[in-house]
Amino acid sequence: MRAGDELDGAPAEEILGWAVEEFGPKLVVAASMAEAILVDMLARIRSDVPVVFIDTGYHFAETVGTRDAVAATYDLPLISVRPQLTVVGQDAVYGQDLYKTDPDLCCRMRKVVPLDRALAPYDAWAAGSRRAESAGRASLKVVDWDARRGKVKIHPLAAWTDADVDRYVAEHEVIVNPLLSDGYDSVGCQPCTRRGAGRAGRWSGTNKTECGIH
Repeated sequence: MRAGDELDGAPAEEILGWAVEEFGPKLVVAASMAEAILVDMLARIRSDVPVVFIDTGYHFAETVGTRDAVAATYDLPLISVRPQLTVVGQDAVYGQDLYKTDPDLCCRMRKVVPLDRALAPYDAWAAGSRRAESAGRASLKVVDWDARRGKVKIHPLAAWTDADVDRYVAEHEVIVNPLLSDGYDSVGCQPCTRRGAGRAGRWSGTNKTECGIH
């Protein structure tokens, strides 16, 4: 998209500001609650753009606590979206611990489908993904077309390094998931996340590197 080329290299605040101006309340921000950088940035621009969090039913207590702290701190609409089936219901239909027997299906039902449902009313969505997080994200564009969902997708933090993240957190006293100070560089669902550098702790012992959302 032309906007992606024009905004490539621009400050994250400018990229997010463009998205807010372009789409207004038809923009939604997806937050994993590893840290609240994108939420903090959004709150400084506009207060009626919603933030969506996928409550998979498998999150660490620390992640849910971070979600609650963000909801209490920022004057933004925060929407927690849940899968159609509870964990107990999923076990009853698909067998115990689907995340072990078919992790792709588990991610699809507990993350991808709920997010698709949450994004349906909006024209564009923003996420905090960064090129530095993994080889698979090295070519992220700051503004792109999400062909599967038929929406514009914005990555304001695409070019940020770990040092950029640390600097913004320190300067703005951003809420951070305490697991990031306990050896977890990347935080997902509790059964499938281990301590590790980068995204190495996600789905360790398998070839899986992404949940399918992105």
